[in-house]
Amino acid sequence: MSIAQNTVTTASLRCISCGATPDSAGQDFRCTACGDLLEFFFPGWISNQDPPAFDPAALKSLWLNRRTSREALDQSGVWRFRELLPHIPNPKNKEHVITLGEGNTPLYHMPRCARAVGVEHLHAKHQGMNPTASFKDTGMTVAASSAHQGGFGWVACASTGNTSASMAAYAARGNMRSLVLIPDGKISWGKLSQSLDYGALTCQLRTDFDGCVRILNDLVRQKPVYLLNSVNPYRIEGQKTSAIELMEQLAWEPPDHIIVPGGNLGNSSAIGKALLEMRELKLISRLPKLSIIQAHGANPFYRSVREFGGKKLEPMTADTLATAIRIGNPASWKKALRVLQATGGEVEEVSEVEISAAKAEIGADGIGCEPASAVTLAGLKKLRRSGFVKSGDAVVLILTGHLLKDPDFTIKFHRGDLFAGTGDAAEAVEAKSLQRAPVVLDADLRAVIAALDAAEGNSKC
Repeated sequence: MSIAQNTVTTASLRCISCGATPDSAGQDFRCTACGDLLEFFFPGWISNQDPPAFDPAALKSLWLNRRTSREALDQSGVWRFRELLPHIPNPKNKEHVITLGEGNTPLYHMPRCARAVGVEHLHAKHQGMNPTASFKDTGMTVAASSAHQGGFGWVACASTGNTSASMAAYAARGNMRSLVLIPDGKISWGKLSQSLDYGALTCQLRTDFDGCVRILNDLVRQKPVYLLNSVNPYRIEGQKTSAIELMEQLAWEPPDHIIVPGGNLGNSSAIGKALLEMRELKLISRLPKLSIIQAHGANPFYRSVREFGGKKLEPMTADTLATAIRIGNPASWKKALRVLQATGGEVEEVSEVEISAAKAEIGADGIGCEPASAVTLAGLKKLRRSGFVKSGDAVVLILTGHLLKDPDFTIKFHRGDLFAGTGDAAEAVEAKSLQRAPVVLDADLRAVIAALDAAEGNSKC
C-alpha cells in the first residue's frame, strides 16, 4: 500500500501571531512583520481531504518496520518519523544529517508513584535517556542538520545547561564550532562539563538566562552564526517526535493526561503540536490533556494563565534549584498557551520542597531524573487533589533530564543539606522520611549487620 496518497507534504513557515508565511527565516527566526515566533505547518495536511495526505495504518507499519533497519536514519527515534518532519534529508546528502541515535527512549511503569498519588495508571517517558541525557537531543538533531546543510561554521545557544550540552555534541559530530552563553554560576556543573568536553566555546555571562538570550539575539544579527535555541522551529519539529514515539509505545491509544515541565515552554509546545497533527492525520482518535508545571520561583506562564487569562506574560527574575527551568521570560509561551487550550490541559506551580520530594519518590521507583523533571510528579499530586486528574485516568509524566545532570542536588537532599539555612527549612522536615543519607561505619561486620537490621526494621514501620 502506498504511504502517501497525496504527496503534497511540503513544509512552510508561518508566524504564530499575524499569520505571515515567509519563504525563509531570518537569523533570529522571528517574523519580519510583527516580530513573533515562526512555526512550520504542512499545507498538504488538510483535515478531511480526499484522498488523505497519508494512510494512517500504512504509516504506522512503515515506522514500526524501520525499527529493524540498520540504516542510521531509521535507527534514530527522530528520523524514523521523517514523513512528519519539514527537513526531509536527500539520500544523496546523508552527510548533512547529524544523528547520535537519539530518541528511542523508554516508557516506564511507575507503580510506587502511582500508589502515592492515587492513580491506577502512571507511566514516565524518560527523555533523559537520550545521548546527552536530555530531551534536547530530539530537536537538536534536526536543527543542527539544518545548520549543516546551510553551510554554517558556527552554531550558538543561550542555555541553562541541557541545550548547551546537546548543541555542543551535535556540532562536534557535524564538524561545526559551537558557542555557548550561560548565566554565570547558575547552572549545574554536570551539564557545563558536557559542553566543555564536546569542545564548545563557553562564555559565562554575569546575567541570567534571559540576559544571555538578549546577547545571543544581537549576536546572530551581526555574525554568520546559526541560532539553536528553541525559537528555531526546526528544534520544535524534532522534539515533537517524542510524542509520536510515545503514542506508538501506547499502541496509539492516547492517555488521559500528559504532564510536562515548563521552562522556556518549547517542549510542551512541541508535544502539543504533535498531538494536534496526529489527530489531524487520524493517527490518534482523541487528544490527551496536556498540562504544564512550573516551579514557584520561575512561574511566569502559571501567572500569565491564572492572573491574566493568558492575555499577557510578565517576565520575572527566576529563582529555583531546578536549574533547567530557571527561566523568567519563556520564548514559546504563546505556543504553549495554544496547546494548553486546545487540549484542555491545566497549568500548576510547585514549591522547591515539593520538587525535591517528588524527585526522591521517582527515584524510589528505580528511575532517576533531574530536579526539573520531578515537577511533573509534584504537579500531578496537586492536579489529583483538585480533582482535575481522576483515580482511573491514565497519566504519562515527561521526564526531561537524567539524574546525573545535577548530582549535587541529589546528594544535598539525602544528606539533609539542601534547604539548610533557607526559608524552606521548616517545610523540608516533611520530606525527611524520603532521605537516604549514607551511613558511616567502622570496618566491622557487626556494625554492617546492625545497620542492615535497622533498615529492615524501618521498612516495616
